Amino acid sequence: MRANGAIYAADLRTGEGAILVPGQAGRVAVGLSFDPRTNYIFVAGGGTGKAYVYDADTGALVQEYALTAPGGFVNDVIVTRDAAYFTQSARAEFYRVPLAPGGQPAEPGEVETIPLTGEWQQVPGFNANGIEATPNGTSLILVNSAVGAVYRVDPLTGTATQIDLGGASVSTGDGLLLNGPTLYVVRNRLNEIAIIELAPDLSSGDLVGAITDPNFDVPSTIAAFGEALYAVNARFTMPPTQTTYSIVRVIPQP
Repeated sequence: MRANGAIYAADLRTGEGAILVPGQAGRVAVGLSFDPRTNYIFVAGGGTGKAYVYDADTGALVQEYALTAPGGFVNDVIVTRDAAYFTQSARAEFYRVPLAPGGQPAEPGEVETIPLTGEWQQVPGFNANGIEATPNGTSLILVNSAVGAVYRVDPLTGTATQIDLGGASVSTGDGLLLNGPTLYVVRNRLNEIAIIELAPDLSSGDLVGAITDPNFDVPSTIAAFGEALYAVNARFTMPPTQTTYSIVRVIPQP
């Protein structure tokens, strides 16, 4: 939760669940990623500049990282075989937390700050937002919300190459989901999920459609289970502690 860092665990069929990680003053939870090897949840801490790792069985805090000074925005995270990568929306950089072969996260002193270079464009406003990785972990995909572009990024050097969308824009791009050659881009305030079919080398992509739903209310992130996609309504237009939230289940059309 943006207000206090609480994490809710729910049944996908019913929505019923309970608070797994209780909220605390000064904490924020924005993007999440799960590592099944350790059963750990990796959490981007937003404007706190921090990241957290929690045990998904107990909700216990496993590790805490001060990735950057408060005032930046640690927005999203993806876990690969050898590292967890966190985006930074206010600066042209991202963060790498190395993982041991079994997935155990590194100590705080081992965190790397990697500058975004190459074709990356840093402009005023919210920049790097959602993040994904290829199955082998050799490339990251980042969306720049302000520029409306997606990039293939070398996870070790930070060199970014813009993915050619043929002039199409994914402005307000937020959470990403890579499913085979298909990249889903949540466009939060536009209340839609863009569908991009990527070339095998990630050099280009075709924007082939969009998913909309009357129940979308500023969706911010997305996950898949079976044939369904689950979009989380962030409701940015509402006070975070004075509203209810929902997850919208949609089925992509072939």
